[in-house]
Amino acid sequence: MLHTAYHRSFPALLLPACCKTRVVMAPFGAIPPHSSRPDGLFLLLFTLCVLCGEESHARRILVYPVDGSHWLNMNVLLRELHQRGHALTVIRSSTSWYIPQNAPHFSSITVSLIHASRVEDPGYMAGFLQRNLDLREGSVWAFIVLHWEVLTMLSEAHQSSAEMVRLILENATLVEELRDTRFDLMLTDPGFAGGAVLGRYLGLPMVFNVRWITNADGHFAIAPSPLSYVPTIGSFVSDRMTFANRLKNLLHYGIGVYLDLVLTRPLYQGVCEEFLGPDTNVYQIIQGADLWLMRVDFVFEFPRPTMPNVVYMGGFQCRPAQPLPPELEEFVQSSGEHGVVLMSLGTLLGGLQPQISEVIASAFARLPQKVLWRHLGAKPSTLGNNTLLVDWLPQNDLLGHPKTRAFVTHGGTNGIYEAIYHGVPVLGLPLIFDQMDNMVRMEARGAGITLDVTLLEVDSLTQALRDVLDEQKPYRENMRRMSRLHRDRPIEPLDSGLFWIEYVMRHGGAAHLRTESYRMPWYAYHNLDVLALLLGSAMALLLLISVTCRCLFQRLCRVRKVKQQ
Repeated sequence: MLHTAYHRSFPALLLPACCKTRVVMAPFGAIPPHSSRPDGLFLLLFTLCVLCGEESHARRILVYPVDGSHWLNMNVLLRELHQRGHALTVIRSSTSWYIPQNAPHFSSITVSLIHASRVEDPGYMAGFLQRNLDLREGSVWAFIVLHWEVLTMLSEAHQSSAEMVRLILENATLVEELRDTRFDLMLTDPGFAGGAVLGRYLGLPMVFNVRWITNADGHFAIAPSPLSYVPTIGSFVSDRMTFANRLKNLLHYGIGVYLDLVLTRPLYQGVCEEFLGPDTNVYQIIQGADLWLMRVDFVFEFPRPTMPNVVYMGGFQCRPAQPLPPELEEFVQSSGEHGVVLMSLGTLLGGLQPQISEVIASAFARLPQKVLWRHLGAKPSTLGNNTLLVDWLPQNDLLGHPKTRAFVTHGGTNGIYEAIYHGVPVLGLPLIFDQMDNMVRMEARGAGITLDVTLLEVDSLTQALRDVLDEQKPYRENMRRMSRLHRDRPIEPLDSGLFWIEYVMRHGGAAHLRTESYRMPWYAYHNLDVLALLLGSAMALLLLISVTCRCLFQRLCRVRKVKQQ
C-alpha cells in the first residue's frame, strides 16, 4: 500500500562553482562571528561567482535513482555535481535501503510507502541468494522454482516502481512544486523506469546513468545489436559464437523480449496512458533519453555498434588506493613476498553455506599467501592460520595495495572494474543476475577463472587459485594489460560523464545526438514496408511477364493452327 505523503529535506545552500572557488553561503542576514560586517574577500568572491559565464552557472537537477548497488554508482556522480555547485534533489522511497533522507550534498523528497518491494529488503535478498545456491544444486523442478522466484521478485520491483511514480503524479501539490522548481535536468537509472516516466511527464532533458534497462543491456534499446556477435544477458556466451552459441543467444534474447512485453511493460502502461497519452509506452520513453552515460569500458565489454548519444564511463567510481587501517596494514605486510589474496562476495551475501565455506577455507589454508576474507557466517573449522576473517574491508584500497595478488569475487560490476583499475586477476564465484556474464567477459580477456560455487572441491579450487596466482600463467599479465588500457585515456571517465551532464543542461537537451528511430513503428524500422513494396512490385512484374508470355504463346498457337488449316 502507498500513501501520498512526502517529506523534503535540504542541505546547505551552495553558490555556483566559479574560478575554482566554491563558497558556502550563510543564511541571509547572518554575519560571521568574527566580524561586525561582511568580509571584503567574501563579497569579492560572491561578485566573481555572480559575474561568471553561463558555463559555471549552477543548475537544478532532479535525481530519481535505483536503490542498492546502483545507488553507490549514482552517489559518486552526485557528490561531484554538488562540488561543482549544482543543486540536487533526490526522489527516494521511505523504504529505501541505501539512499539516505538527509545528506550534505542533496535535498530529498521522500515518498511514503508501506510495503517495499522485496528487492529493497536486504534481509530478503540475502536469504534469496542462499536459496539460489541451494536450488542450483537441485533438480529441474528446483531450477524452475528458482527462476520463478527471480521473475516474481523482479515483477514486484517493477510494480513498486510503477506505483511510486503514479503516486507522485497523482499528488498535484508535489507535481506543482516540481514544476515550479524549474529543474534543468532529470538524472535517472532506467533499470527501473519510474524516473524516465516522471522525466517525460515534466518535459525535462533526460540523462541516464545506465548499464541495464528493464530487460537487457541498455544498448539493445537504441543501437543495432546483431545477435550473431552481441551477447545478451543470461546467454553466458562471448562475442565469438559457434552455431550453438548463436542459437542460445537468440533464444535468450527472445525470452527476454517476451518477458518484457508480458511482465514489465504492462506494469507501467497504465501510468503512461493515464498521464502521457494512449500512444505512449515505457520503452519509447526510455529510447527518447537525450544522453546515456554507459557504465561500460570496451577494455572489458565486447565491441558492438553504438550511438552518438552514448558516453562511456566504465570504472568511473574507481580511485587510487588510500592507506589501510593499521591492523589491516600490519596483516598485509606480514605476508612477505607471497602477498595477499582478497575475498569478498559483495554486500548482500557475507557468508556461504557451511559446507562451501569449509571447502574455501581448506583451499586457502594450502596457499603460501595470506588471505583476507569478508565472511559473516560461522567460522569454518578448516580455517588456516594464514586467513583473517573480517566483517568489512576497504575493497578498493586493498585491491590497490602492492601486495595484493588475486581477488576472489562474486563478479559484481563495481568489484570487477576496481580489479581492472588496479590490475588484480580474479577468481569468480558468480551467484546471480549479471555476475556470470561479467565473468564470461573476464575469461574471454584471459584475466580470470570462473568456478561454480555449488560444485566447489578443495583440489579444484586450490588449483584454480594457484593458476591465478602463478606469475608464469597469463592471468596477471593480461589483467595488467587491461589496467594499462583502461587508464590510458585522454579524460577520466568521471570527468567525461560530468562534462556531458553539464553539456545537456547548457543546451537544454541533446536531441541532435539522438536517433529518431524510436518514433518509427517496428515494421518501418526494419524496412518491412519497403521490402513488402519491392517484393510486391517484383511479384507483380513477374505475374505481368507470365501473363504476357502466356497470352503471346496462346496467340502464337492460334496463328499456327490457322496456318495449318
